[in-house]
Amino acid sequence: MAFAGYPRGTETSSDRPGGSRRPWWGRIAVVLAVAAVLVVLVARFGPAAGFGGLFGEETRDRSGPALLKSIQDTHRYEAAVGNFQVVVDLEKDAAFLPDAIRGTRTLYVDAGTVSGFVDLGGPGERNVSVNGDRTTASIRLPHAVLGTAALDRNRWYAVSKQRGLLDRIGDLFSDNRAGEQAVQKLAAQHIGEAARDSGLAERAEKNTTAMLEGLLRSLGFREVTLAYG
Repeated sequence: MAFAGYPRGTETSSDRPGGSRRPWWGRIAVVLAVAAVLVVLVARFGPAAGFGGLFGEETRDRSGPALLKSIQDTHRYEAAVGNFQVVVDLEKDAAFLPDAIRGTRTLYVDAGTVSGFVDLGGPGERNVSVNGDRTTASIRLPHAVLGTAALDRNRWYAVSKQRGLLDRIGDLFSDNRAGEQAVQKLAAQHIGEAARDSGLAERAEKNTTAMLEGLLRSLGFREVTLAYG
């Protein structure tokens, strides 16, 4: 009997012994492999590409209340705060491999603040002198100190990320926290260096002097002398 589309006496590849038709178990293996790849891609890139609600995703905060562990009294006066921005260009190369295969280059713009403060609890009685009628005061304070750089996570963004083939494959199975920490550490280091060269400590001492002079004059002192060191 002749069927539509096949001339009489013509055999299909599935009818011939040793034909090229894929076995049923081979087709199932291909479907399972494709499904596995899709699951990985959706899990890795789903929220970023707008597929977060594809499976009815819901976020619940089950955290407990924050517990107070300790309170530490401080005597420092925060007299100045510097706002800084830095462009971090971090490149990592692999020996004997081209960048297209293994290597990363990350360009980030990061921002943070550094505080300049003076320890007002340091001076003892020998560093403070007041005359008998309490009209003249002389105070010696320690030099201003800069705090550590505090990065602002709401003000950073990635300009570009270049990754080799092996690094791209590795990103599918890793959140790349080590790379982000390396960039943050480098950004904090550069911001701290910029703060030391910016005159922030000198500005903190100047502001501390103005604050203490105004306070002591309001208490009746007519002559106030402050020194640092």
